[in-house]
Amino acid sequence: MPKIKMKFCTATVTETFESFLNSRKASGVVDKTIQTYRYHFAALGKYLNMGVAIDELTRRDLETAIAAMRNSTLSANSIRTYVITLRSFLSWCRAESLTDVDIKPYKGEESVKDTYTVAELKRLLKKPQMRSCTFAEYRNWVIVNLLVNSGCRAATLRNMHVADVNLTGGTIIYRHTKNKNVQIVPLCSEMISILREYLRVRDGAQQDYLFPNDSGEMMTENGLRCAIKRYNLSRGVEKTSIHLFRHTFAERYLMNGGNAFNLQKLLGHSTLDMTKHYCRIYDAEIAKDYDKFSPLATLK
Repeated sequence: MPKIKMKFCTATVTETFESFLNSRKASGVVDKTIQTYRYHFAALGKYLNMGVAIDELTRRDLETAIAAMRNSTLSANSIRTYVITLRSFLSWCRAESLTDVDIKPYKGEESVKDTYTVAELKRLLKKPQMRSCTFAEYRNWVIVNLLVNSGCRAATLRNMHVADVNLTGGTIIYRHTKNKNVQIVPLCSEMISILREYLRVRDGAQQDYLFPNDSGEMMTENGLRCAIKRYNLSRGVEKTSIHLFRHTFAERYLMNGGNAFNLQKLLGHSTLDMTKHYCRIYDAEIAKDYDKFSPLATLK
């Protein structure tokens, strides 16, 4: 009687990636991160054969894909981002004993964000005429003030409730954060005054959203983006990015003498990596009293 040969059906890279996503979902990773994984995976599929069996994937395949990305129109930072997702996926595969393949991190290009200037901030922070402005304009003005005060993320802001504001203690609670850790962030005295007046005008219950849409519901991601875009353009400011307020906050905080460890806590970074990036770019100590040391200034 002939021996029965066992036939192993190895999953493809695409099928394995779905298992990876299910694992991430089960561990509590937020939906937006899952969507980002899918977007990156689709981009990688243009350069890497996703139909190959996961145990047949080689390092040479990965290196060839990265070389193809470099030969395309992709920026170095885009390639770096895709490789980060790929390495996360491969790390999970190795833990599941599906492959032993790995790839080195890809070095991107350090970029300097074009933050909001002082002149632009002054235009955005000028209080609207309370007797003639709409609630939406007033709400957007308060939002911009809070973004400059704390540099919080858009998703965090959208999920804030009236109860999260503590005017007596001068703090605001971030319940919805990227790393799912609740944060208590300080408010400057000016922001406390602004929120005190806003809460009187808004007149909502403690469980209501702090910055609702016209129907009193939570603003959508696109709704908030469009609201700030309209507001900024109405003030003559062409820059309309909400996340740019976060970079601006980091820049101004460091230039005003703030330290890296406090900035890390305020921005909710789990590591110092991103904070170090800000410190390298916005080094206030180098700029301080530069006229005393600049060769040009001393020669003049």
